Amino acid sequence: MGHVDHGKTSLLDSIRATTVTSGEAGGITQHIGAYTVKTPNGETVTFLDTPGHEAFTALRARGAQATDIVVLVIAADDGVMPQTVEAINHSRDAGVPIIVAINKIDKPAANPDRIKTALSEYELLPTDWGGSTEYVLVSALQGQGIDELVEVILLTAEVEELKARPDRDAQGLVIESQLDVGRGPLATVLVQRGTLVAGDIVVIGEHSGRVRTMADHRGTSMDSAGPSVPVEITGLSGVPDAGEPFFVVEDDKDARRITAHVAEAHRKERMAALSKSGMDKLLDLLRPDANLEHKKLKLIVKADVQGSIEALEQAFQKVGNDEVSVEVIHSAVGGVTENDVNLAASSSDSAVAIIGFNVRPDPRASEVAEKYGIQIFSYNIIYDAIDTIRDLLTGMLKPLQLEDVLGRAEVRETFHAPKVGTIAGCYVTDGLIKRNAKARLLRNGVVIYTSTLGSLRRFKDDVREVKSGFECGTSLVNYNDIKVGDIIEAFQIKEVAATL
Repeated sequence: MGHVDHGKTSLLDSIRATTVTSGEAGGITQHIGAYTVKTPNGETVTFLDTPGHEAFTALRARGAQATDIVVLVIAADDGVMPQTVEAINHSRDAGVPIIVAINKIDKPAANPDRIKTALSEYELLPTDWGGSTEYVLVSALQGQGIDELVEVILLTAEVEELKARPDRDAQGLVIESQLDVGRGPLATVLVQRGTLVAGDIVVIGEHSGRVRTMADHRGTSMDSAGPSVPVEITGLSGVPDAGEPFFVVEDDKDARRITAHVAEAHRKERMAALSKSGMDKLLDLLRPDANLEHKKLKLIVKADVQGSIEALEQAFQKVGNDEVSVEVIHSAVGGVTENDVNLAASSSDSAVAIIGFNVRPDPRASEVAEKYGIQIFSYNIIYDAIDTIRDLLTGMLKPLQLEDVLGRAEVRETFHAPKVGTIAGCYVTDGLIKRNAKARLLRNGVVIYTSTLGSLRRFKDDVREVKSGFECGTSLVNYNDIKVGDIIEAFQIKEVAATL
């Protein structure tokens, strides 16, 4: 775990001698990857590679909950960053030991001691400084310190006495899930205790099924998976939520009974949430200070895996303010379909868009979207999607009304004219006075009245404006109580585009 671009995946690549990073969009990990590595002494270690970008908070939290040991990767030439601190908090919340891997020590700007000092403030005091946290200096690019890091991981596992019973029914956690066109719902699960065998009946939330096939991270078929082994399984009735626990049951009847109970519980939760939101809306309408002009950008989110949907939804919720916000009206794993477009087109709100992350619309969906004018955005880097949503919300904001003071004039004489009222003979002290500009009357520094300038004359001529240093005659629309010594301040209102 750690901050984005600190070399987590590159370090894992060095450990397992692969090149995953080169295949990641934008060079960042966007899913939780689960990989099993065999050490030279025959030990097996399973690594979960979590994303570092700020949008993937939920995935990092899930990664910390699923692991026994956290390797906190931090770049020697950068330092403690927001996602570094977040990873520390997630690890402590999960109650797992932390090993710090200071990466990129081959760089000229590398300063490991500065990193140790900074992390000591978060109670990660190095063992060589009298603390209890193991620090390993590594370079994923050069392959330095890799063997030492693996040794420290195995030593920590031995000290922590990490054990699990393989001779029981399997239990574990869903790391990631997706919908494959050919194979149906897929789930990458981490077996935490027991042994999962092909043909077992598993229950995952509202979904269940008999495990039809099992494969490791290389796609190699497997018949069984013991504790701490990640496998991809097929045969489920639907796409489960990432982070959902799974367990094995004896027969289909038990599975159907459990999933029906969970589905009913979820349905009641959704109904309660809808009822609450409806009441909240009613109460908001009754409040005297209610903002009835709040705008929502409604989104349909489709992605290749469930974890990406969670990350997108959480990131979108953070974009916006009291005037505009995002509401995800539908989200699901899989490509953009005609049904998604029809849902967008049937919405009563005109501000509806479809976000596809690592998925594309099928030809029919594109055709219907063009017919109804529905915008489909496709991305493979999460912060590009966030930037687009921020731009869309910015366009929905009301422009800001900014006041621009044009000038001031001192009233030196007053006259009364039939059908016009009081005429003020003025001397423009600064700026300029424009005909028909907005104006306020100041008396002893206090605003007496705000109106609009009426006629503007110099001697007998009507003029458009009078600059500083010249005299003029003017009046205020619907106001006659002008006195000598008053100040008339002319101003105009400019509209400026609002930003989030």
